Amino acid sequence: MDNETLSQDGTSIAYRQTGRGPAVILVSGAMSTGATVAPLAGPLSRHFTVVVHDRRGRGESGDTQPYDVRREVEDLAALIDVVGGEASLYGVSSGGALVLEAAASGLPVRRAAVYEVPYAVDEDGVRQRREYTARLTEALGQGRRGDAVEHFLRLTGLAEEMIERARQSPMWAAMESLAPSLAYDDACLGDSRVPREKLAALTVPVLSVAGGASPPWMARAAREIADAAPRGTYRELEDQTHLVDPNVLAPVLTEFFAG
Repeated sequence: MDNETLSQDGTSIAYRQTGRGPAVILVSGAMSTGATVAPLAGPLSRHFTVVVHDRRGRGESGDTQPYDVRREVEDLAALIDVVGGEASLYGVSSGGALVLEAAASGLPVRRAAVYEVPYAVDEDGVRQRREYTARLTEALGQGRRGDAVEHFLRLTGLAEEMIERARQSPMWAAMESLAPSLAYDDACLGDSRVPREKLAALTVPVLSVAGGASPPWMARAAREIADAAPRGTYRELEDQTHLVDPNVLAPVLTEFFAG
């Protein structure tokens, strides 16, 4: 990252800024740094000033304890100040939950777009998330970062043989380094349900996007987000999964943010 700014609690937030025009801040999801959403910055920077950052506890950014979702909202507030006091936000997966939280908090957010926020859509999903939270908290509390990563990978539906293969791969050390931030993403999702009351109070336009090749529950969650927001819109991208192609998503975001 080329730059840094200080959040309200003194935490250093590393970021990179490209392009010209209205500001758009990209927010990554779990087990990721700003590098994960950086490929979106290229096509978006043709029309916007795009900010990619490492969320606290990841990459080159600092990490002040104890964690609170409100601190990450303050991180976004600091970045909004950097780009002139107003910005649109895009968040992928659990980063989308943070974007919705920021929009609901009263920050000067012009528009908010999210991709496949993994809210639970039925009681079985709520139960799975509750069990995951308990296992994650225990593993991190005992310093078992590798186990924490495993719990997350199982939650995403990765097969056991793939998890074992990942453990033996060169990338495992980097994944373990990000393990504490899994608790941050879990906190951003709240009780795991779509926060209908919070969304109902939003006054900004909200775009909720899902991939047509993703599990049906992800599309359902995305639709529920759009339905709950007074100015919500749902879009589905044909043949896309949770690992969405930035060149497919960018035109959709460009149209929305330019509105």
